[in-house]
Parts: sequence; C-alpha cells; structure tokens
Amino acid sequence: MSYVFINDSSQCSVPLLQSCIDGDLGYAKRLLESGCDPNIRDSRGRTGLHLAAARGNVEICRFLHKFGADLLATDYQGNTALHLCGHVDTIQFLVSNGLKIDICNHNGSTPLVLAKRRGVNKDAIRLLESLEEQEVKGFNRGAHSKLETMQMAESESAMESHSLLNPNLQNSEGVLSSFRTTWQEFVEDLGFWRVLLLLVVIALLSLGIAYYVSGVLPFAANQLELVH
Repeated sequence: MSYVFINDSSQCSVPLLQSCIDGDLGYAKRLLESGCDPNIRDSRGRTGLHLAAARGNVEICRFLHKFGADLLATDYQGNTALHLCGHVDTIQFLVSNGLKIDICNHNGSTPLVLAKRRGVNKDAIRLLESLEEQEVKGFNRGAHSKLETMQMAESESAMESHSLLNPNLQNSEGVLSSFRTTWQEFVEDLGFWRVLLLLVVIALLSLGIAYYVSGVLPFAANQLELVH
C-alpha cells in the first residue's frame, strides 16, 4: 500500500527521490555511489528516506542509511520517516537504528496515530502499539529509578545536615561506635571465657594493689563494724 501522494510518482524532478518512489534499488545505488546527496529534499521537505519508507522500500532505506541519510530528518510538517511508514519490515529497520516511536510532528501526532488514520495493515499497527508500550514502560522504569535516587540523596543530605547542626552528638556517637566495635573484636579474638577470666584476674590484682597501698584489707572496716 502506498502512502505517497499520487502526483509524487510522476512529477519529482530529483532522480534519487524518484528512484525512492519507484523502488528502483539499482538506480538509487548508482546515484549514491556517484556522490548524490542522500539527504536531498523535495518541495515538501521530504528526503529519500521519507519517500522510500512511505513506499515500504526497506532495501533503499538501508542503502540511504549506509551512505549517510539522516534518520532523524523531518519534513516541513515535522514528520520523520516513521510517521510516513506503514510496513512492518521498514518500521523494524527504522526503530532498530534509533528512531523513536513517540516523536510527535507539528500537529502533535505520533507515527501510531498517523498509521491508524491512514488505515495501514493490522500487523504494522500492532507492531507500532507494541513498540510504543515498551517505550512507555521503559520511561516509567527510568523515572521510578530516578525518583528513588533523588529520595536517597535527599535522605543522606538530611542526615548530613543533622550531623553538622549537632557536632557534639556526631562526635559522641562516633566514639561510642568505635569503642563498641573495638570491644566486639576483642571478645571475638580472645573468646568469652578468656575475657571473663581476664576480668577476674584484673579485679583480684586491683584488690591486691589496694591492700598494698593502704595496708587494710578490702571490706575489713565494714566487717569490724559488724562484729561490734
């Protein structure tokens, strides 16, 4: 099914554009190899890629792309080649090479909207609908990830601001955390029972040192008071 206006097929004065309309791959190839501009336009701003895509001439689209045709080129109505396309293989070629499915022309119409308006075959419509749905889902996932990143950044910023406003709290928390970590590592290295034994030894040594310095046994004074 053709989507190029009737008068385009017989009144184009540019050989490359005429070959794109006619689907003459050999002639288009010779013109491109001889240095013809792959982005040359007609009176409506359409390039050879627009015209070849509109006729479903995917092989010519490939050659135009190979020789430097701009896939993002728009005509004077803001239509990309995908807006004029209504053939599954041509749609797949254009999308696989980076042409976005959600681009709107100057009237705000996407390729899917124009395809439905022209009444293209159902396979092409289903493909465009599927591609558009995938692109919307991908956008939502990206937006959700971006929102999560922003929320995490705001949370970290709030915590940092709180710490800056309370330097004493930050220092005390840091010292306590450091001490707790060091103690846990110490217990894990020695073992619980060894640490307990060490604490008992330290306690006994402390009592011995106290007796040596004062000459009085610990708790002796209290015991005498109890006897009296």
